[in-house]
Amino acid sequence: MKKTKNRWLIALAAVGIHISIGSVYAWSVFTNPLIEEYGWSLSSVSLTFSIAILFLGLSAAFMGHFVEKYGPRVSGMVAAGFFGMGMIGSGLATTLESLWVLYVTYGVLAGIGLGIGYITPVSTLVKWFPDRRGLATGLAIMGFGFAAMIASPVMANLIDSVGIPATFFILGAAYFVIMMSSALYLERPPEGYMREFSQDNKKTPDLSQLTANEAVKTRRFWYLWVMLFINVTCGIAILSVASPMAQEIAGLSAAAAATMVGLMGFFNGAGRIAWASISDYIGRPNVYTMFFIIQVVAFFALPGITHAILFQVVVFLIITCYGGGFSSIPAYIGDLFGTKQLGAIHGYILTAWAAAGLAGPILASWIREVTASYALTLSIFGTMFVVALIVSLIIRIDMKQLKQAQGSTASSQKLSS
Repeated sequence: MKKTKNRWLIALAAVGIHISIGSVYAWSVFTNPLIEEYGWSLSSVSLTFSIAILFLGLSAAFMGHFVEKYGPRVSGMVAAGFFGMGMIGSGLATTLESLWVLYVTYGVLAGIGLGIGYITPVSTLVKWFPDRRGLATGLAIMGFGFAAMIASPVMANLIDSVGIPATFFILGAAYFVIMMSSALYLERPPEGYMREFSQDNKKTPDLSQLTANEAVKTRRFWYLWVMLFINVTCGIAILSVASPMAQEIAGLSAAAAATMVGLMGFFNGAGRIAWASISDYIGRPNVYTMFFIIQVVAFFALPGITHAILFQVVVFLIITCYGGGFSSIPAYIGDLFGTKQLGAIHGYILTAWAAAGLAGPILASWIREVTASYALTLSIFGTMFVVALIVSLIIRIDMKQLKQAQGSTASSQKLSS
């Protein structure tokens, strides 16, 4: 008999992939060096990051079926190839001093690697940890959240010592090796793995076992989509204006605000593992409702908080909810739609991230320019969270109806037998 792999090593391999692709959040480290070295504008350089996030969402949506069909090892290797090629290609782009080549290499190629690399380990871990779905997905996605903290100083030191093109070449090669090694260890669990947690034996069985194409036709899929979209839009908006907002409202110095932004990376990662683990005990619907109650209060309260430490505590709490939204969604998908095509469904849901990645910073900047005040900006986002809170309660009605239908079906089957 083939020996079953250690699921904690599978989790470690998943973290290896996520900690590599998560370095995309450290893109801002390249911003000033690229502007100074090649004379490109800030908006042109920032567009590279936006293209990468856009292709993350698109490839996650379109390649979800590929992940389910060919399995985590093959799709992980494909992700390693695209991301490594995109990073190394970015070295070529900067050597040629071509912004358009950078858009194609870092934006499109690395972006595709991001999308496939993001969903591959997550859908696999949910199947390896049927008893602790939240913890498992939280572990992997925590790696994505912490990656920028690890990558930022490494990138900055490399740029100073070897220059921009060589930095891309070195990082591309290193990430390719880490991702490829991790992908080679990934595989689906054997048939009947942890049978005691199968559908028949679970205290709260999954509400359904749907394919991705069946899932998108349900109301509850779109409820999840809206909740993730609002959570990410407002979270990214806060991330994009955190420093100037802290200086304006709470009177932080530029240096103190920069320190706060650095710490936000820690709370982003910590929130992913903490909230996802909590969701195993109190349930995914309760966790999402808690996210939105906390953030409704926080966003409406922030404009009036002038105390520097209290202001930062509230911002850090918001960021834990932002990270927790990402890590809790795969387990929520498993609860609602089963694990038959979880990777593909997760990919479809992540189009909310792609849309929010474009909408959040643009919306925050536009509202700030029109109103000349962060107070109104925060109030508008607070109102969006009221909508998300309502949706998080409506989805429970849908789930309750489905459970009742399941109970009726089970009762009729018992009577007929």
